[in-house]
Amino acid sequence: MSAAAIDAKSLPAPGVAVNPWLIAIVVALASFMEVLDTTIANVALPYIAGGMGVSEDEASWVVTTYLVSNAIILTVSGFLARRLGRKTFFLICLGIFTVSSVLCGFAPNLNALLLFRILQGLGGGGMVPVAQSILADAFPPTKRGQAFAVFGIAVVVAPVVGPTLGGWLSDNLSWHWCFLINAPVGVFAIALIAAVLQEPAKAKGAQKAAQPDNTFDFIGFALVATFLGALEVTLDRGLEDDWFASPFIITFAAISATAFVLMIPWEMTRRNPMIDLRMVATRQFGACFLVMLATGAILLATTQFLPQLVQQDFGYTATWAGLVLSPGGVVTMIMMFAVGRLAAKVQPKYLIVAGALVIAASMYSMTNVYADLGFWFMARSRMLIGVGLPLIFVPIMAASYDGIPPDKTDQASALINAARNTGGSIGVSIVSNVLTHRQQFHQSRLVEQVTPSSPQYQDTLHQVTDFFVAQGNSLAQAHSQAIQWIGQQVQTQASFLSYVDAFWVLMLISLSAIPLALTLRKVKLGGPAPVGH
Repeated sequence: MSAAAIDAKSLPAPGVAVNPWLIAIVVALASFMEVLDTTIANVALPYIAGGMGVSEDEASWVVTTYLVSNAIILTVSGFLARRLGRKTFFLICLGIFTVSSVLCGFAPNLNALLLFRILQGLGGGGMVPVAQSILADAFPPTKRGQAFAVFGIAVVVAPVVGPTLGGWLSDNLSWHWCFLINAPVGVFAIALIAAVLQEPAKAKGAQKAAQPDNTFDFIGFALVATFLGALEVTLDRGLEDDWFASPFIITFAAISATAFVLMIPWEMTRRNPMIDLRMVATRQFGACFLVMLATGAILLATTQFLPQLVQQDFGYTATWAGLVLSPGGVVTMIMMFAVGRLAAKVQPKYLIVAGALVIAASMYSMTNVYADLGFWFMARSRMLIGVGLPLIFVPIMAASYDGIPPDKTDQASALINAARNTGGSIGVSIVSNVLTHRQQFHQSRLVEQVTPSSPQYQDTLHQVTDFFVAQGNSLAQAHSQAIQWIGQQVQTQASFLSYVDAFWVLMLISLSAIPLALTLRKVKLGGPAPVGH
């Protein structure tokens, strides 16, 4: 290959005046902040509740309000990006996110904090899908997979970093810093984006061409936002409010279902719909959408419940629970770059199948969890997930744009990110329910075996009583402690068995991506960009 040809392949796309890798790093940094805030507040909830004098149940709305507003803005981000221009819209979102983060840090009470979290979710939700479109425009086809790999690091690693960083900040400084930390990063990102990012020529042309006919679908937006918002509330609050035994959950589930039913005929008959359902119904994009749902479920569920497992049943501190995830984060970063190169040589569907099998193997290994396992067993499991997620994440973004016209790129980005967010909420909700109900089931089965008339029970009680007597306790105290110890062992074993069931479910979710991936058509590797460049 000639030197001229090599140089041509490495040039940025038309309309980009600066090194596109600088653009990739800056938009990935902004996206990292946004995704980080979906998990950073989770571990800070007890601190927020204590500092504001409210219950942890009330404080948990800090997470719910962010997820709901995030889901709502995703539906309109494509329209606003086309109307305002991607750079302008991205800067507005980043500015709102940064200012509202500072306001969250100084919120005087819970109501103010919830209001500022809504604003933060609105600002953050618009950044991630537009970031994908910016990267697709900034890079030539042969470099696009590597660009998405940089972006993927932000989206996949941020949920892993969130609990660790949030716990450390809350323990050593205060929960306010979980939000205030966004301020300097946000200001830095705003300055860089304003300086280096330019609106691509074709995006400007598409924007001008669409203006006369680019009417806003108010009813469609209301229906889509209501459907997603009410669904997020139902999924996030369902377990705490006892699902359909709660009138609150019944109401929001009914609202979500009604909005969904009304949304379909409305959006199918609009000339400029808020969501192009025909796009979702296509084999290529529809399969990518469903695979991203499953990927989001795996990513957020494992990120939330693996630290919970080691803290609850292995006695790890919050810091060590975070460190369990850290090796997986390092593996993910390395794999993102490797997969970015593979994506130019291997069809997306084969990479996705490989990733799903690796994640399924990780979940299968975790079904052997028991009390004597060490740190590196958990860390290796997370490292396997760190291998598998990039094999799905990078190819699915590339495959989802295949065949999408330029004027639909922003909407495609919004839908893929809505799938990731909604899938994450669904995954967390499913695993929460599996853990709760299966622990009750296993505990009731185990208790049936712990009867005073059982010789095994009496033998265990005698041995444990002798142990506590040997520690200097009286016989009566030792007998009481032995009974308590046996009860704790029953609860611990029931907990382990419930996690085993949860990992089986996550394994099945991962395997469900394989047949979907195999339906994807072949894409032209290293050929013309699917977004019209």
